[in-house]
Amino acid sequence: MPDPAPFRVVFVCTGNICRSPMAEVVFRTLAVDAGLGDRVTSSSAGTGDWHVGERADARALAALDRRGYDGSAHRARQFTVTAFHDNDLVVALDRSHERILRHWAQDDDHRDRISLLTSFDATAAAPDVPDPYYADDRAFDDVLGMIESASRALFRQLEPAIRPPRSAH
Repeated sequence: MPDPAPFRVVFVCTGNICRSPMAEVVFRTLAVDAGLGDRVTSSSAGTGDWHVGERADARALAALDRRGYDGSAHRARQFTVTAFHDNDLVVALDRSHERILRHWAQDDDHRDRISLLTSFDATAAAPDVPDPYYADDRAFDDVLGMIESASRALFRQLEPAIRPPRSAH
């Protein structure tokens, strides 16, 4: 029996250079560290096209690096309607992204794939992961902490469904 297709998650923020790339890298690391890197994939995109093709913001990369993550391979891209078909879960980093995604969704199947990242984290202090773009380096570290907490909660929820069943020997 062939392995099932991996569960695909896309994280969405405004320009795909700060929050969503951090979430993509954190979530991918959680999957790889749990031995499930082949069972789940993560990507990211922005609602806007301003930064398409660019690396993540240097401050986001530095925050990731300080916590042991590597975001150097990231290149920004824009979310398109086809991403609803290409992903099992579409995760918005704040409510403005969630509203935009719901507007772009073409049917209930698309809408059912959309979730707010903080909705998975019972300890989240606010519904939105704030945009650190116009803030200082510390804001990037704070935002990364929020993303790590919510991503761990999301991963814990998904893990039982993506973990392969144990074989009975």
